[in-house]
Amino acid sequence: MSGRIETMATLTAKTDEQLLEELIPEAERLINRHFGVQKEWFPHEYIPWDESSKLDENGNSEEAKELDDGTKSALFVNLLTEDNLPYYYYDIDRMFGKSEIWKYWTRRWTAEEGRHSIAIRDYITVKGLLDPKELERARMSQVEGGQTPHPPNVRDGFAYLAIQELATRISHHNTGKRLKDKKGQALMRRIAIDENLHYLFYRDMTTAALDENPSATVEAIDRQITGFQMPGAGIKDFVKHSRKIAKAGIYNFSLHSDSIVKPLVYGHWKIDKISGLSDAAKSAQEHLIKFTDKIGKIAQKLKAKSGESSEVSDTSEESEGD
Repeated sequence: MSGRIETMATLTAKTDEQLLEELIPEAERLINRHFGVQKEWFPHEYIPWDESSKLDENGNSEEAKELDDGTKSALFVNLLTEDNLPYYYYDIDRMFGKSEIWKYWTRRWTAEEGRHSIAIRDYITVKGLLDPKELERARMSQVEGGQTPHPPNVRDGFAYLAIQELATRISHHNTGKRLKDKKGQALMRRIAIDENLHYLFYRDMTTAALDENPSATVEAIDRQITGFQMPGAGIKDFVKHSRKIAKAGIYNFSLHSDSIVKPLVYGHWKIDKISGLSDAAKSAQEHLIKFTDKIGKIAQKLKAKSGESSEVSDTSEESEGD
């Protein structure tokens, strides 16, 4: 925790291997829940293949000229973020690859995530929505760079992944709502459902870690929420694209506050209700509550200034796995 004394709870908290071993029953329960609600799907069924006949010799379409910059930036960032999967796998395997059930989840998560870049790239290419050469150069640069967040331990990993999967779900869902064709809308909603299931797994693993050691886990949640950075931050011109995405209302400060931070802090994890914490964890709890309230007030001011509705964009949890 930058600027504050590190917790003594880490001295009494279980090691990562001990924690993962203790949480195996919960991991098994959540994996079984995951398979109980997910539905098999095939990327090719969401691609309007006949649209490719409308492309010019450079792979561009007339439709691309009608697509707003915010939606183009969202497709660009969403795809390149998904492209960086090899490094996400490496980091998750580093944190969780201690026993077979965790290794299995990591592999399964990777297989499910791999569909997203395949499907989004096919959709963009067939529709000619982005310059294919620019997109490929950006993919090469993104994967060569391999920049990803590196949570320092399992508790931080659970918390970060819960936040990140929820943010990704919102971004994909809201991007799809701005597309003009039904197949594109259906594809992005389908991907958002996958992300929702992954979010639910990591959210509830974080809850289990809170039950096991509230002090150590509150500190991890504080670190990850107050220092959160999207995994696509390493993309070239990420700030420029982020501004366009925010202006379009696909993912912005208000959504981050109202649809991610507040629901997790006050709703699911009930950080303000936890008692019996170590001194350092109490400090983290207070810090996180102040942070949550502060960004909430800023979000309200931004919405009032922009004339944005106080009703958050449609980011309700997808039906599967809720």
